[in-house]
Amino acid sequence: MDPAPRPRRIHVAIMALGGQGGGVLVDWIVGLAEHAGWTAQATSVAGVAQRTGATIYYIELVEPTPGREPVLALMPVPGDVDVLVAAELMEAGRAVERGLVTPERTTVVASSHRTYAVQEKVAPGHGAADGAAVLDVVRRQAKRLVVDDMQALAVRHGSVVSASLFGALAGSGALPFEQAAFEAVVERSGVGVHASLAALRAAADVARRASASASVPMLPADPMQAAARPLPARAAAAALQPLVDRIRAEFPPAGWDWLGEGLARVVDWQDAAYGAEYLDRVARLARRDDGSDGHALTIEAARWIAVAMSYDDVIRVADLKTRAERSARVRREVGAGDDDVVGIEEYFHPRLEELAGLLPRAWADRLDATPRLKAWLAPRLDRGRRVHTHTLRGHLQLRAVAALRRWRRGNRRHAEEMAHLEVWLTAVEQALGRDAALAVELLRCRRLVKGYSDTHQRGSSRFDRLLQAATALAGRADAATALARLREAALRDAEGLALEREFAALVPAPGAPPAAHRAFAADR
Repeated sequence: MDPAPRPRRIHVAIMALGGQGGGVLVDWIVGLAEHAGWTAQATSVAGVAQRTGATIYYIELVEPTPGREPVLALMPVPGDVDVLVAAELMEAGRAVERGLVTPERTTVVASSHRTYAVQEKVAPGHGAADGAAVLDVVRRQAKRLVVDDMQALAVRHGSVVSASLFGALAGSGALPFEQAAFEAVVERSGVGVHASLAALRAAADVARRASASASVPMLPADPMQAAARPLPARAAAAALQPLVDRIRAEFPPAGWDWLGEGLARVVDWQDAAYGAEYLDRVARLARRDDGSDGHALTIEAARWIAVAMSYDDVIRVADLKTRAERSARVRREVGAGDDDVVGIEEYFHPRLEELAGLLPRAWADRLDATPRLKAWLAPRLDRGRRVHTHTLRGHLQLRAVAALRRWRRGNRRHAEEMAHLEVWLTAVEQALGRDAALAVELLRCRRLVKGYSDTHQRGSSRFDRLLQAATALAGRADAATALARLREAALRDAEGLALEREFAALVPAPGAPPAAHRAFAADR
């Protein structure tokens, strides 16, 4: 007697982050198969990192086998996956890295949106991985690729990404079930049926139309490559019009747009008088710009002086977190309806340094001179706090802090920031007398300083390291190039190891021979 034919098996792996509905998607696929008489088994291995990490779900589907019970595996095996569903672009890339995608076998259904990893977020510079390169690798490795921004599609229909991925799976034809069967599974679930069906159908249409031709969405622009908006003919307020007119009268047209951006930033941070101070500082350098390199000196001064003057402090954070546009953005992101109540919990971890920074400088100096008072205050301040800004009490607490903006220019933090800014501008002016290219690169180094608290402290320490390097490099023919290399190294990792390696290579210690001499001595 001939042995019974081997039943058809379909191996499905799903890569999803916590909160993306991976478990719901698995339940839908299992329900789809079992309703058609197939055997289905699902397992999962949860991650332990960001947002519970990326969970790997594995499903084995076996066509009906009357009288026989198939033996099923518990984990996907490299080279043996028929369908890979990735709820985020980098998860598709990681599936390729694990060998779960093979050109002879695997259909990949993926969302092209990004949920940035911790490593991408903590990078001092533009730390986002190259999504286009990852997509290109996935496209080459997959037998067939169905990719689109499934997250955006789901949001447009008031649903979640699991529903649009289920629809893309239906439209791909990778499973031997009609779309009506997919829709029936959602209807039987009884939860969010209308929105889920709308997302499912839209994603199925996308999958059928152009499964392999979609591209990744644009990643956030690198600040070094961003473009400024055109300088408006009329200012948004009458008090600002003289400042806009001054830009056109005193500065080269090449810098107008960036001056407009910078002016808007510092005025929003403080007031029109502060905007006038900003233009005064930029003018110090712009007057010495001969325009030989497209007025790069004026443009970079306009950009980075504005950043330096609008530093992040407690007052600024409280102001931004209580603005109406922020509340509206949060409601859009979570898909809240007009009648939905959205609660926002803000986490703060203030330190004694933040309190001292809000005080007038004389008061803060007196606090520093009283160790016993500092020792008593520190443990009472240095602890996490959660503020519910959707409540009247929480909102008023932050608004009270934001109201300190009126006295901000008299506090210690502002005095320290302005003193640091003047040291930087003086160094730029000194460099400008010898090497204009070095002065421009030194302006760009301000990119390192951002955030507040520990983040600001780390960035400032690296920025000071580059000021030191600029002095040591002065007079070298490659000074500007070397400083740019040091800046990029400083932006490369959060620990600062790359900067120290480049610094040691480019800036010899006092009394040490030049790099070329050291290399010659080593060869001998």
